[in-house]
Parts: sequence; C-alpha cells; structure tokens
Amino acid sequence: MTRVIHDSGDDMQKEALDLVSSDVNFPKGRFPDYRIGPNNQIIDPEETHEAVPLKEIVAKETAQLLEQHKRLSVRDLKEKFEKGLSGASKLSEEAKRREAASLDRQVLLKKLRDVLDTLKGRVAGRNRDDAEEAISLVEALAVQLTQREGELIYEKAEVKKLANFLKQATEDARKVAEEERALALAEIEKARAAIEKVEKALHVHDSVSSSREKEEIEELRKEVREARRIKMLHQPSKVMDMEFELQALRTLISEKTQLCNQLKKELAMIKRLEEDSSDLFELEGSNTLGSQFCIIPRVDGAPNIANCPIQWYRVISRGTRELISGATKFTYAPEPFDVGRLLQAEIVLNADKIIVQTDGPIDNAAGLERYVDSLMKRTDIEFNVVVTQMNGEDYSSNSVHVFHIGKLRIKLRKGWFTKARESYSTTMKLCGSRGGGNAAARAVFWHSRKGLSYTLAFETDRDRNAAIMIARKFASNCNIALAGPGDQGT
Repeated sequence: MTRVIHDSGDDMQKEALDLVSSDVNFPKGRFPDYRIGPNNQIIDPEETHEAVPLKEIVAKETAQLLEQHKRLSVRDLKEKFEKGLSGASKLSEEAKRREAASLDRQVLLKKLRDVLDTLKGRVAGRNRDDAEEAISLVEALAVQLTQREGELIYEKAEVKKLANFLKQATEDARKVAEEERALALAEIEKARAAIEKVEKALHVHDSVSSSREKEEIEELRKEVREARRIKMLHQPSKVMDMEFELQALRTLISEKTQLCNQLKKELAMIKRLEEDSSDLFELEGSNTLGSQFCIIPRVDGAPNIANCPIQWYRVISRGTRELISGATKFTYAPEPFDVGRLLQAEIVLNADKIIVQTDGPIDNAAGLERYVDSLMKRTDIEFNVVVTQMNGEDYSSNSVHVFHIGKLRIKLRKGWFTKARESYSTTMKLCGSRGGGNAAARAVFWHSRKGLSYTLAFETDRDRNAAIMIARKFASNCNIALAGPGDQGT
C-alpha cells in the first residue's frame, strides 16, 4: 500500500535531504565530501562538524564530476542506492530494537524520489539521464514494496488463521484425550471387577474340584469312545491324527487316575493312622497296572527288615488270599492277574507278622484293553525284548531279541536264529517278573519247557502287560490256563 503525504516546497525538500542523509550516514545539511579511488572505490574523508552551505557542496560536487574521466554508470548508482537501502533497513531494525520506533519505508522512498527530482533539476546531460533512471528504479521498488506488503499482510492473515485452527485442534485433542482417559479408567475398573470375579470363581472351583474329578474322568472316557467310533468311520490318514489325539487323552486320563489313586492312598493312610498307630511300614506305589510297589518305613526309627522274610499275596475274596510264588522281595510289580484284587505283603519280624496292604484293588491301565484289541487284529504280534536272565542266571548279552506271540505257540528269536519255540501246554508258565528290581514293571518270566526259562525286559510296561494278556487269551483258546508258578489258572 502506497502512502501519500501532502507537503510543499522547501520544507519537504529539506526534510527529504535530512532523512536520506541520515539513512545513508551522510552529514546533515550537505552531500558527503568523498572522492573516487582506484577500482571505483569511494573514499570518505575525515568527518568534520563544520556546517558548509548547500550551494558550495553542490558546486564542489559538480566540479568533481566534470573532472572524472570514468563516469559512474546506472548500475553503480543502483548498487549505491541498494547499499543505502540495506543500510537504512539495518538502521531501521536497530532503531526498532532500541527505541521501539520504525521508519516508514513508503515515506522514505517518497522522500528519496523527491531528492532525486531535486538532483535531476541540478544536473544536466548524462547525469540527468542516470538520475531519471534512478527515479524509475525507485518507483519500481516502491511498487514491489507495496506488493510485498500486501503479500505479507495476506500471509499474516493466513498464519493467524492457521494459529487459530491449531489452537482449536489442540483444544479438541485435549478434550478427546480426556474422554479417552475417562473411558480407559472405566475399562480398568471393569477389568478389575472381572478379575475379582474370576478369582472368586477359581476359589469355588478349587473347593469343588475333588468331587468333580470322577465326573471329568468319565467324560474323558466318553470322548475316547467317541474318538474310537470316529476312527472307524474315517480314512487311515485321518485315523493317524485321531491316534495322536487319543494318545494325549490317554495320557491325561492316566495322570488323572494317578492323582486320584494318590489322593485315595493318602486318605487311606490317614485313616489307618487314626485307627491303628502301631503300623510301622507301608506300601509306596500307585494302585494301577504298570506301577511298582515298594515296602518303606512309615515312621522314623522303624526296625531294619533287610534280612527279614517277606512274602507277597493277592487277596481273592473275603479273608482268602493266594500266595504269589517267587515274590519275596521288597518290591513287586502287579500283573494282569492282580487287576481287581488287593495285594498284601507279609513281613516276619522277631516272630511277629506285620502285614501291609494296598489301599484299594489294582486298577487296569488306561487304554490297555484297547491296545490289546488292536494288537490281536494283526497277523504277527511281536515285541522287542532284552534277555536279562536264562535259567535263573544273568544273561551276558544285552542284544535285542524278538518275542513272537502266536495263536498256537510262542517263540523267541534273534534275527533269523530262533532260540526257543514252544506250543501252549500245561507246563508252560508266563507271568510278571517277581524277582524285584527297578525294571520289574517291564519284565516277564517265561518258562517255555522243563529246564529252560527266561526273564525278558520289554520296552514299556504297557507292552509287558499286553504280551501277558494276549498270550493268556491265545492259550485259553487252546484250553490252556497260562499262569505263573504256583498261580491258580482262571
């Protein structure tokens, strides 16, 4: 925006000269007393504080300009004006910082133009043309300055709008953050309430879990039966997937069964302690086929029974028990004949008989009957075994043998060499190992014929029990009761 100031005559010219001189650092009331040096360098003389009339200054400057061989061009004047303007701008900024007052640039350009008009009237020739060109440049500069001020005003308005928008956005963001924080606090309170509710439910579940274990086991058994039915309906590729799931279920059932048996044992032991505090020994082990019982002292200070006679019995009915031939060690591993019956161990200590008994009847292993049914569908039923004893003597070789159970005979071979092959007969005996040891739960005693017997160790206790059950079923089909030494065949 161009500002127009009405003024007249000499007062305006004198004010313009004063302002232009002060902006370009000229002494007031006269032109600077300078001279041109090499390379058009302007050399200022020492400043003097003496006032010189304006006419003398103009005459002196005119004489110097006429004496110059190299005249100043319009570009030099433009550079001087630009330097003066830059100096004026710097001085204006300094004045704004120091005195908080600024010089209006439009007024400055107007006064500068008036000074140039005055100068143009005093010079002639090429200097007059240079002065006119300088006036046109000042006018163009004034137009550009006006445009720039308009742009700055527009930018200032835009910045103000943007600042207002940012301020409003900040307020909105603060409100949204406060709302989200309130919602988060509400969700946290809800989560805390839910956690407290779950904790109460867990306490209630723990209190009633003991009564629900039997129901869970029954449900798992139903799932196993359902999985068996699904296996018969699906393709072999899907059956393998179901086999893995069933294996996991069997493992879970076994763990649950062991836990239940352990709890029953602890309850029975506590009850027995309350009824009779004179018991000195007890049986350690699970009432499940595949486990192993061991006689251990019940209280500290119990007498040593290492050299005392021990005999194991199976209780058949009320007060009737059957002696287990060969079971005279501290440990005994139940076999399929013992399922559904109680086991007793009789210890003779100083002419007194101490009897320890299992907490309950022996339970069948989880999934054993199904495993036996699946094996009996095969044409060849073979197990990998290791011969540990032969005719009651330790067997030196630990190589793997194959124990083959057929419908008419049983044979033991190593590779292609058959070491024993006997048909089912009344002289054949097959039962679990009764000689004690850590591997009794995986070992069997096989008396094939007179003068030849083996103690065989299977890979797992399930294979050992399955082999005994399969052999006894095949022998029963041949009207032979296959049992252990001294056992009553059933």
